[in-house]
Amino acid sequence: MSQYFDLGDKTLWNPSNGVGLLFVRSAEAVAPIVELPTGISPKAADEWAIDPPVFTAFVDALADRYQRSTHLILRSMVEGFLATAMVLLDRAGAEIPSLGREPVSDVRDVSVFGTPPPAGKLAELRAAHAGAMPT
Repeated sequence: MSQYFDLGDKTLWNPSNGVGLLFVRSAEAVAPIVELPTGISPKAADEWAIDPPVFTAFVDALADRYQRSTHLILRSMVEGFLATAMVLLDRAGAEIPSLGREPVSDVRDVSVFGTPPPAGKLAELRAAHAGAMPT
């Protein structure tokens, strides 16, 4: 069995049950960080609807927070979900505005020995995830 992440009649991703449910639960876990709804809602037992404007706003806010953080642990906990979500947005034809902006440090996520993420890190993760995500 598997899960379906759909935009209307178009399937954006068809992962196994465990991976699909982990993705949904990860979205719910990180949503409080950006104080926005996820834009992912159940359609049926194994199907999830993606609301493009809501999901885009959520992922954009999370990407912005990631890019501004110098906290390695926060970033590493968010990276896998964020890269996967970015691929879904690519497949939906949506843009992520914060990826085109220069990040400004965020005093909320400061680590004593932290540095900002390397340039291109999200793009690298996004590309790796895209190749591993069946539709």
